[in-house]
Amino acid sequence: MGYSVGQVARLAGVTVRALHHYDEIGLLSPGERTAAGYRRYTDSDLDRLQQVLFYRELGFPLEEIAVILDRPGANAMTHLRRQHELLVQRIDRLKGLTAAIEKEMEARTMGIDLTPEERFEVFGDFRPEDHAEEAERRWGGSTAFEQSRRRMAGMTKADWVRFTEEGGAVARALAEAYKAGEPADGARAMDLAEEHRQHITRWCYDCTFEIHRGLADMYVADPRFAANYEPLAEGLTRYIRDAVHANATRHGARPAPVRRPE
Repeated sequence: MGYSVGQVARLAGVTVRALHHYDEIGLLSPGERTAAGYRRYTDSDLDRLQQVLFYRELGFPLEEIAVILDRPGANAMTHLRRQHELLVQRIDRLKGLTAAIEKEMEARTMGIDLTPEERFEVFGDFRPEDHAEEAERRWGGSTAFEQSRRRMAGMTKADWVRFTEEGGAVARALAEAYKAGEPADGARAMDLAEEHRQHITRWCYDCTFEIHRGLADMYVADPRFAANYEPLAEGLTRYIRDAVHANATRHGARPAPVRRPE
């Protein structure tokens, strides 16, 4: 006996009014009628309704859906293949949009309020927001993290330029000391490590020797951070780590206690 309008509406999650409209425009007319003239939908009608709803979800207007479904030679598998391709394309676009939004959220978290053009001018291919999630995971809620967020939120483009230029100068000086064979626990390397710590304190947050040690360890452990230094000289990241540790020891900072598994 087929399915009534009400049954189809409940099965498909559409309104009775929508089904009546589909019938009126010739998009989906029920294949049967009762003796009293009531609409009865067949299994084939339900298959067509499923195709209609798929294309609607993909953003096609009803008029275009009618043309697609009535195209000669198009069968159910043809439609499924096309819908699958369209869905994959939409998923890829949504993934791209999601990634862009996440990057912007991370940038806002770090207080980077620059246009895309200004960011490229200041940072080049480096994206500081790529490290925002890791920073928040490690230090979110801490005094240093909140201090950094407040300071960076007030930084202008000129401030960011100075910040990156000063940081780059320290990194290049450390690379020169490393390539010249200066020991990591020598005066030159330790002085540069101290400049690095003071640079962070001046621009971001009060970087204690203990925090500085933790940062240096993270540079070595996380390839994303090491990528900031290794292009200058292979092995530079470990050299910086050792110089930071040596500088902290020179200033009387005790190493953090080693946590042993329980």
